[in-house]
Amino acid sequence: MEKPSLASSSHVQPQQFGSAQNIAKASARRSRLPGRFARLPELAGPGFLPLGLFARLPLAMLTVGTLTLVTSVSQSYAIGGMAAGAVGIGSAVGAPVLGSLADRAGQRVVLLVAAVVNTLAVAGLLAAAYVTPGYESALAATGVLVAAFLAGASCPQVGPMARVRWMALTTRNLLPARAPQSVGAPQPTNAPDSVGVPFPVSGSRSVAANRADLDTALSYEGTADEITFVLGPALVGVLASLLAPWLPLALAALMTITLVPAFAVHPSHHAVVPPAPKAGTGVVSSEKGGRQRSRRAGAVVAVPVAAMVCMGTFFGATQNALSAYAAQYATAELAGLLYSVMGLSSAVAALSVAFWPQRFGLAARWVAAALAMSMLSLLLLVPAGIWPMVFVLLLLGIPVGPVMVTVFSIGGLVAPAGRMATVMTALASGIVAGTALGAYFAGQLAETQGPAAAFLVSMAAAAGLLVLGLVTSVVMKRRPRA
Repeated sequence: MEKPSLASSSHVQPQQFGSAQNIAKASARRSRLPGRFARLPELAGPGFLPLGLFARLPLAMLTVGTLTLVTSVSQSYAIGGMAAGAVGIGSAVGAPVLGSLADRAGQRVVLLVAAVVNTLAVAGLLAAAYVTPGYESALAATGVLVAAFLAGASCPQVGPMARVRWMALTTRNLLPARAPQSVGAPQPTNAPDSVGVPFPVSGSRSVAANRADLDTALSYEGTADEITFVLGPALVGVLASLLAPWLPLALAALMTITLVPAFAVHPSHHAVVPPAPKAGTGVVSSEKGGRQRSRRAGAVVAVPVAAMVCMGTFFGATQNALSAYAAQYATAELAGLLYSVMGLSSAVAALSVAFWPQRFGLAARWVAAALAMSMLSLLLLVPAGIWPMVFVLLLLGIPVGPVMVTVFSIGGLVAPAGRMATVMTALASGIVAGTALGAYFAGQLAETQGPAAAFLVSMAAAAGLLVLGLVTSVVMKRRPRA
């Protein structure tokens, strides 16, 4: 019997169950992952987890790959840094635009177009880097800088789009379901449909159960981000040093044109349905109220976006400060390995959020983790060697992952209706913009006053996260409970 397809509408249709075989297969799939994470393949369908992980890897490779290529070709650290900065600025500008388009037109078409445009932009960057006749000044490298900006602006935002899908998949399970149409068929509480996406057949899952699913999914997403942003630069370094400086960007373009379209057309995209156009009646009378609600929503969303700017500032400052620190005690090339130590503990801690008790609310999580992050960041001034710093970074990474997971969760909670992708991409852009700010300020301080002064930027960013967490705690208390 042919299985029904998933309808792209404001609600979804349950599968007609004809035998217990499907339930057995679902249980087998569920047992392959430990604990709560076994639920994720059920929710999103087969193949979504590896696709969502590796399709975001090109974004993690793009900035470092551009820096490596342009520096190698131009023999200028300044121009290489400008090209990498152009990628970051392009990503910070383009990501919210892609998110807004996805909210209006759907993720599939936006991701497919972005994959093609980005592949062409990266190819243009490779060509511009090698055909530019000279790199005597930034003006001579204008073509490279423009191509780098376009590559950053068009890079598909797989991570934010995946988070939007998780939020839609968990929220959708609250919809009441119809009874199965097959006579004598088993009556599972939550069985998968033809693409592996479960829909309740009798009754609906509780708010607490869906909150647990969302916590688990966002914990996984935080870990996936950490893994890719550690693996991406490492992969660039290996390929560029052992083979050729152009190879990392060529591989990133190949992955973009193959993996991103596969992610775009994955059946889970049906869960995210663009809002239907509103009727024209009552538009004039409600225009003022709509503007007021929009302003209030924008003010609330600005808090998690500002938090992500602080988070990016912490990342960028720590990276640059570690470069100066490593050069002082060994060699600057160790900075990447030192930074990956913090990423490792951050990724593990992000996974742990799935098992935190539900009564530990989002705002309280933010404040507690940011407080720990602020206190532990003071330890950056203590070590006087490589191995003591490794220990400090392992400790410091523990609250970082939970803060990121929590901020993304709150961003999804306060996002206006129909603007989820816009908010998620704005949060991701905040990290990119903050990383550039942190790298700049820490770099200036490291060059003039040493790594200890550069670490002060990291401490200030962590303190900013704590302040914004306290603000969020007040705002969340004033919001009506859903």
